[in-house]
Amino acid sequence: MKDGTYEDYQLLQQYEDEFIAGTADRVLSHLLSLENSMGGYKVSRLEHALQCATRAWRDGAGEEMTVAALLHDIGDHLAPENHGELAAAVLRPYVSEKTYWVLKHHGVFQGYYFFHHMGGDRNAREQYRTSEHYQACVDFCEKWDQSAFDPEYDTLPLEFFDPMVRRIFDREPFGPHTT
Repeated sequence: MKDGTYEDYQLLQQYEDEFIAGTADRVLSHLLSLENSMGGYKVSRLEHALQCATRAWRDGAGEEMTVAALLHDIGDHLAPENHGELAAAVLRPYVSEKTYWVLKHHGVFQGYYFFHHMGGDRNAREQYRTSEHYQACVDFCEKWDQSAFDPEYDTLPLEFFDPMVRRIFDREPFGPHTT
């Protein structure tokens, strides 16, 4: 790389820009791959994501948080133990600090509903009590995430959310977040 010229890097930047422009397509494609997963649950991971986003949208969450709700579990296949961090990392350049924080930590907040049934501490989320985003994450899990496993729910289709996803990934990056 040290021997590259200005012209070399201008050309590479063009290719990089084209690749970045396809991020929404790749994310949506990956989301579709979640259709055939969620062993043991009554809905697939895709259906869970769509239900979570539908609930957020109908609750007036706004486009950014609705897209976060749609994509909150996209890391389940690659990073089951820290899937929230993966989802947060994917969206980080395009969303607010609050949305990033909620995505990053939603796994431990969701644990409030089941950790105690598996020998864990359901109150593990209390370690984040002093965060200004604590209540937003509690609300995310309570209102949308933990209830989005209902096979009878009137869920909106992915096509409804597609333009929202594209608008989020078309944003100028916010720059690095501090946490």
